[in-house]
Formats: sequence, C-alpha cells, structure tokens
Amino acid sequence: MNHLEVDFLGLTLPNPIVTASGGFNFGREYAHLYPLSELGAVTTPSITPEPRRGALTPRITETPMGMLSAIGLENEGVDAYVAGELPWLKEQGARVIVNVCGQNPAEFALVAGKVRPFADLIEVNLACPRPGDRPSFDRNPKAAAEVIRRVKEAGNRPVLAKLSPGDSLLPLAKALEDAGVDGFSLINPPPGMRMDLERRRPVLGSRHGGLSGPAIKPLALYWVYRLYQQTSLPILGMGGVASGEDALEFALAGARLVAVGTAIFANPYAPLQIAEQIRKYLTKFNTRWLGWIGNGH
Repeated sequence: MNHLEVDFLGLTLPNPIVTASGGFNFGREYAHLYPLSELGAVTTPSITPEPRRGALTPRITETPMGMLSAIGLENEGVDAYVAGELPWLKEQGARVIVNVCGQNPAEFALVAGKVRPFADLIEVNLACPRPGDRPSFDRNPKAAAEVIRRVKEAGNRPVLAKLSPGDSLLPLAKALEDAGVDGFSLINPPPGMRMDLERRRPVLGSRHGGLSGPAIKPLALYWVYRLYQQTSLPILGMGGVASGEDALEFALAGARLVAVGTAIFANPYAPLQIAEQIRKYLTKFNTRWLGWIGNGH
C-alpha cells in the first residue's frame, strides 16, 4: 500500500506535501540536497508580466512563533522564467504549481498563457496589489471571478485560487466556484507589524508584512475547516506546518494537499521529513492519507 500517494485535480503526487509559494524559490538552492522529484510538488514564487524590484528593505523579521515578510513580489518577470527557471524545474522531474500575479485580469491571463507548458497546476495570487486605492482581488468577488475565468481560458490547466483569511473568504470562494475555479489554496499570510524601539518605527521597510509560521496555524486550520464545509472542490492547506502532526491536522480539517513554507528557512529537509513522519503514522494505523481528509468534521 502506498500510504502517501494522492490524486489532486488529475495530477498524481507521490506524497501530499508541497512547497509554499515564496518559501522555496524555484528549488535550485535545494536541488543538491535531494531530488526535487521526491517532493509532492514545487510551488513557484509569484510571477508577474514584467520584472518587479520589490519592497524596501528590511523585508523579513522574526516574531514570536513565526516571521513577518514583505518581499513586494520581487521577480524577474515571466519571460525570464519561461527561458530559464521553469524549464530547469521540469527537467528535475518536479511537479510544478506556478503562482501567477497581475494588476488586472489581462495580466494574470498573460502570465498563465506563457507558463502553461511548464505548469501542472496554476495558483492565482488574489492578494496582488491593485493600482490606486482599489481593493485587492481577494476583497472583490466580481473582479476575482473575472481573473479566474481569464486564467482558465489562457492557462488551460487546473486553477487554484489562493485565499486570504477573513469574513470575505467564504463568499469569495462561492463566487469563484461559480466562475469555474478548480480548487483552493489557503491561507495567504495575514498582515502584521513589528516595531523597532530604538528607531521608533516599524522594522520592515514597507511597515507591515505577512505573518507566517506556527503562530498562524490555528487560524489556517479554522478557515480550511470552514471552507471544506462549503465546497466539494479540493483544498491545498497551508499556514504554520512544521511537522507530520501539523499536516495530519490539516487533512482532518479537509485539506487534500498541505504546503510547507516558513519551516524550510530553518530546515531545508522539512518537506521530506514531514512526509516521512506522515508515512510512519499512517503505516502504524494501516491507513492511507486519503482516508484522513475531512474526518475531523
């Protein structure tokens, strides 16, 4: 019995542990440690149509039980990645989830169309900032639904909508399901701050950033659990996963796949170690990963 193998939107993965967007880059820094094909999948950083310089420094700071980060979507632009990192990643035998971002539906679609040959799944970053004072897409169901429709048409791959925690999550998910989204990933890091007492100002150059790490695990579990009650579409859960027990909790809440992000900064072997911890647990009880999904309901 293969206790860990899982089917996710037609893609067969050797285990349910994938890397979170931004926590693993494209995997080059880790490929000398282990074959990237041993991971469930690799999720790329957010890719935009044009290069972006990113946020002011400092961009990362530690917090109790986690960290704050504000990268500002720094990336080299889709054309550079299509010419370099994405083909290399596929050559490693990795299953690839490409995270796409833009300032309007046309930009999302442009990126999705260009990365299509290298993407097994497309993850749509609905927290992308929009020009002016307009709310981000994850606060505007109508605009987000149009993004999903355009990405599905251009990308021709299963599409995951990445959602942020908050009261708008469930109504947004319903609107995106009506628009044809194939699944969901959650949660995006909630916002947070830390102050520098000597300089009397926020530590991060952009003042606030996204909070990740063990501190947000209860919040993430809550929203995965709530969304699983509403939808029959598959869920990729994430937020504070650092052990096999954490991942099994997400499965009980309803997550079919689980992403690891912040834990990789301290331990690059974390995704494989977590998968092995799950395997030992499931073997002990002679059950499979799929038998756990949603059983906490």
